[in-house]
Amino acid sequence: MSRVMLALELFRSVPRYAAARAITAAGGVPGLLVGPLAPVRLTTRNEPVVRRAGWAELKVHLSGICGSDLGAVTGTTSLYFAGVSSMPCVPGHEIVGTLTQDCEDLPAGTRVVVDPVLACAARGLDACEQCAAGHTNRCDRVSVGHLRPGLQTGYCASTGGGWGERLVVHRSQLHVVPETLSDTRAVLVEPLACAVRLASQARVEEGQTVLVSGAGAVGLFATLAIRQLTPAGRIVVVAKHSAQAALARRFGATDVVQPAEALRGVRRLTQALTVQTRLPGIASRMDQEYLLGGVDVAVDAVGSASSLDMALRTTRAGGRVVLSGMPATGADLSPAWFRELELVGTYASAGDAFPTALRLAQEAPLGDGVGGEGDVLGAVYPLHRWREALDHSSSAGRLGTVKVAFDPRQR
Repeated sequence: MSRVMLALELFRSVPRYAAARAITAAGGVPGLLVGPLAPVRLTTRNEPVVRRAGWAELKVHLSGICGSDLGAVTGTTSLYFAGVSSMPCVPGHEIVGTLTQDCEDLPAGTRVVVDPVLACAARGLDACEQCAAGHTNRCDRVSVGHLRPGLQTGYCASTGGGWGERLVVHRSQLHVVPETLSDTRAVLVEPLACAVRLASQARVEEGQTVLVSGAGAVGLFATLAIRQLTPAGRIVVVAKHSAQAALARRFGATDVVQPAEALRGVRRLTQALTVQTRLPGIASRMDQEYLLGGVDVAVDAVGSASSLDMALRTTRAGGRVVLSGMPATGADLSPAWFRELELVGTYASAGDAFPTALRLAQEAPLGDGVGGEGDVLGAVYPLHRWREALDHSSSAGRLGTVKVAFDPRQR
């Protein structure tokens, strides 16, 4: 007999999706996208069950709210991902919890973090070419196998997700949490693992200058990983808010600039030349400066058109632009053609990213509490306060918060 649990459920609603996209395009209405228009409901539902070898149940301690989660809730995620997700699903892929059952070599009671990618091993399939090479984040089989489609836990109707009391996980997804690592740090391991992958994809060489466009969780963790794991010289971070700027410096930035001053700041630091694009008597969104010269590597850590434009317009000829934030439409790709830029995507994690992230979670200045000075985890909410939690997360930068999480154990 199936047991029931409390969970937040993301469901498909074409009218809500269309309305949310229209409101977002018009600049948004505070509270509306995570309120009446959100295709999310708090519900009592059957626990997920996968009756296959290597699977076990996990009780969730904490589960973070990611920008991609907010994109799915607010209808801003590209339809490109519709075929590799299944609904209704329980979101949440940044997870720390405890096994309630033995899972191969891991006994019940083991505290773990979850690599959310649902690759061939989890789907009961022989390894595809990408998985065989260790690039599980590039798995070609995320829509087939014995599970319903889902690129990750949190986007798959078969497994559940972290925004529920329990979910099911495969042994290939699990990494044991050291006893010395608190839950408040452990819940940051998955986004840190993504940043480790980003640092690898950026391929920064000795002494090179790096621009990180954006100082939310993605940008800040990217700054930390690039400083800790590469031989970068200058790291210039574009930060909108003072709290973000302070954290960027703490995580290894040498220079922090406001968005409005970013291009001029990079020009001064790299001694580049500025080119004006304004045409007399003609005004458009494309009236923007760009650089001849600039940084060696730029990271778009937001995924907005303006953030990607900034990365493209400040990177030297032959440089590399890393797409880390979930991409938006509307960026001008002319610089990629004219300056022969290398565009590199970075998605999820692979290889030894999780062991490295666990080390960073122990050593980096992330704080050990919730919402205190220096704490990266800014707030934790019970599931029934989900609207408040999502609203907080969507306004995190302005409120001086980096990461918001759910604790499904709270009532």
